[in-house]
Amino acid sequence: MEKKETAKERILRVANELFYHEGVRAVGIDRIIHESGVAKASFYRSFATKDDLVAEYLEQRRLQFLANIEHARKEHPESSFEQLLFLMDYLAERMKRPAYRGCSFMNTIVEFPETEHPNHVKALASRSDIWDEVTLLIQEAGLPNPHDLSEQIRMLWSGAAMVAYINKADFKPELFSVAAKTLINSHRVSAD
Repeated sequence: MEKKETAKERILRVANELFYHEGVRAVGIDRIIHESGVAKASFYRSFATKDDLVAEYLEQRRLQFLANIEHARKEHPESSFEQLLFLMDYLAERMKRPAYRGCSFMNTIVEFPETEHPNHVKALASRSDIWDEVTLLIQEAGLPNPHDLSEQIRMLWSGAAMVAYINKADFKPELFSVAAKTLINSHRVSAD
């Protein structure tokens, strides 16, 4: 028997889609309430404020990305190096999706540039947490300077994510994957 979606789960599902595709500031609570089909009281029982909803949206996005790292680990359980390469291919594949709109964390940070705003703080922390996991994967692969390599990949991916969104028709995600793998392999060679 399939579990029925709760009001909170419906709100999060709708908010996830709308926030990602249209932006956090562009989507109001009334629209989320309407499209999720919940009563206003149900919304406020689940989330006291829109910022609380945004925090939960960002947390879901963080967990989804961490699940992708776990998927890479399961695909190549014998080799952290292969897990890292698999992750680069996965990131490139995501950029091919027609609805791709870049990084939800970067988008939120841009929408909330005030560094003390809770949405900015949560997006930045979530992004850092994800890249800490990538750094760990690099470390497990035995590559030198894992923090530096992670930062280089992050910069490369951040640029590619924005270009993929801006130039959808002309962007070739495989170029990101090739560049990232070249960077990773250059660190592997220097370790030998």
